[in-house]
Amino acid sequence: MLQNLYVKNLALIEELDMEFTEGLNILTGETGAGKSILMGSIGLALGGKYAADMIREGAESGLVELTFLVQDPQQQKKLQDLGVETEEDQVILSRKISGKRSVSRINGETVQKSRLSDVASLLIDIHGQHEHQSLLQKKNHLEILDSFIGEKAFEKKREIRHCHQEYHRLRRKLEQGSARSANSGRELDLLLYEVKEIEEARITPKEDMELEKTYHKMLHGKRIRDALWETVRYTREGGESAGDVLSRGVRSLAAVADLDGEVDSLYQQLVQIEGLLEDFHRDLDHCSHSLEFSPEEFEETEERLNLLNHLKAKYGASVEEILEACQKKKEKIAILKDFDGYLKRLEDKVKEIGRILREKAGELSELRREYAARLEPMIEEGLRDLNFESVVFQISLAEANACTADGIDEAEFLVSLNPGQSPKPLIRVASGGELSRLMLVIKTITARKGQTDTLIFDEIDVGISGRTAQKVSEKMAVIGKHHQVLCVTHLAQIAAMADTHFRITKTTKEDSVKTQISRLNEKEQVEELARILGGAKITEAVRKNASEMKELAFQIKSDI
Repeated sequence: MLQNLYVKNLALIEELDMEFTEGLNILTGETGAGKSILMGSIGLALGGKYAADMIREGAESGLVELTFLVQDPQQQKKLQDLGVETEEDQVILSRKISGKRSVSRINGETVQKSRLSDVASLLIDIHGQHEHQSLLQKKNHLEILDSFIGEKAFEKKREIRHCHQEYHRLRRKLEQGSARSANSGRELDLLLYEVKEIEEARITPKEDMELEKTYHKMLHGKRIRDALWETVRYTREGGESAGDVLSRGVRSLAAVADLDGEVDSLYQQLVQIEGLLEDFHRDLDHCSHSLEFSPEEFEETEERLNLLNHLKAKYGASVEEILEACQKKKEKIAILKDFDGYLKRLEDKVKEIGRILREKAGELSELRREYAARLEPMIEEGLRDLNFESVVFQISLAEANACTADGIDEAEFLVSLNPGQSPKPLIRVASGGELSRLMLVIKTITARKGQTDTLIFDEIDVGISGRTAQKVSEKMAVIGKHHQVLCVTHLAQIAAMADTHFRITKTTKEDSVKTQISRLNEKEQVEELARILGGAKITEAVRKNASEMKELAFQIKSDI
C-alpha cells in the first residue's frame, strides 16, 4: 500500500508530507484548491508526462516521492523479476524535475522512466477523471477482458507474440529468398571467391595483434637497440659500470659484515640489489636478441600485416571477425548450392509456425469466450448495485481479419440500459455518468483478481447524484475493505464513507498562494461534509444532516 506521499515545489504546493492509511482515504476540497495538482503529482512520480511550468514559481526544481509498503510475497517476486528489491518491505519511487529534464529513481537508484512505469503498474492503479472515456474505444475492451482473465491470458499472449514475431521473421526471409533466387548463381560465385581468399590466408586468432607488436618493434628496432647497448655500457661493461662498482661495494661490506648486526643487514640488502641487477641483465640480453632480424624478415612481416589489414577492410575489424564472416559465408554457400531445397524447407517452416500461431490464438480465443461468459453477469450485477435497475451487458467476440500479436479476436462491449432494448455498442447508448459507473464496476472486478494493493479514483462521481451517488459510495466502501483506496470526490455520500479523510485547502499569504492538506478528526469530518452539503452557508440543520450521513455510512460499512 501507499504509505507516504512527499511533494516539494510543484505548482501551488510548497512542501507537503502525507501519511495514508489502509482502507478508504478520501480527499475533498473546494474547486481549485489543488486536488488535481495532488493527483498529478502522484501520476508524475509514476512516470507521467511533465512540463517545466509544473515547478513552483521561484524554485529551481520539483520533487515527488512515494513510499510503498510491499508485504505480499507474490508482489515482491514480481518486483524482483523487474530488478527491484524491497528494503524493509518498502519501495520508494521518486521523480525530480528541473528545467527540461527529469530524474527517476527506485530506492535511490536512477532508472529509465519506462522501468519506473513498469514497477508502478504493480503497486498502484489510477482511475483518472476521464479514463471512462477509454471505454468508447473498442481496442480497450479486449485488454479489459484479458485483465479479468489474468495470468492465463497473459501467458497465452506471450506465446502468441513469440510465434507472431517468428512467423513474420520467416515470412520476410522467404520473400527475400524468393526475390534473390534469380541472382543466386552470381552470389554463390562471389561467396566461393571470398571464402577461398580468407582460407588461403591461413590466419589464426590474435595473429594480427602479435604481428603489429612485432612490426612495431622491428620498425623502431635501431633506436631500441642503441638504447639497450648504452644501458649495457652503463650497467655492465667498463671499469666504472654500475655492475662493477656494485661488486666492489659488496666485497667491501663482506669483510666487516660479521662484526656488526646492522652492517650485516646492509650487506644482505646490497647482495639482493646485485642479484636484481643480474636478473635485469639477463632480461636485457633476451630483449636484445629478439631485436635481431634480417631485412627479409621485416619485409615478410610487413607483407603479412598488409594482407591482414586488407582482409579486415573487407570482412571485419579483427581476425576473429574475419573468421566468423568466413563461417557465415560457408553456411550461405551450403544454402545456395541447394537453394530450391532451402526455399522449400523455409516455406514448410512458415506453414508450421503459422499453424502453431493459429492454434495458440484459437486456445486464447476459447479462453476469452469462457471468461467473457463469467464476466458478463458480474458486470450486470455490479451495475445493478449502482442503480441500473434493468441492464443487460454483453461482450461480443468476433474473429479479426488477421491474426495479430494479441490473437484473432476483436471484442466489443454491448449494453442495454432500458427494458425491451437490445444491447448496443457503448458509444451509441452510454452517457458520461453511465460510463463512469461501468468503469467503476470493471475496476472493482479486476482489482479483486489483481495483485495491485492501491487504487486511486480521481473524481469517480462525474455525472452522478442522489441515489446513484449513494450506491457508488457503498461500492467504494466495499473496495476499501480489500484494497487501499485514495478517492478525490465532491459528493458527500462518498466522502462520508471515509476511513481516513483529508481536506485540501488553498491559502493566500502576501503574494504567495499555497495548497495545504490536513487530516480530519471525527468532528472536522462532519464539518467538511456540512460544507459539501451546504455550500456557502452552513446551518445547524446541515450539520445535523452531515452527522446523520456519517452515522449511516458507519452502519453500512459495519454490515459489509
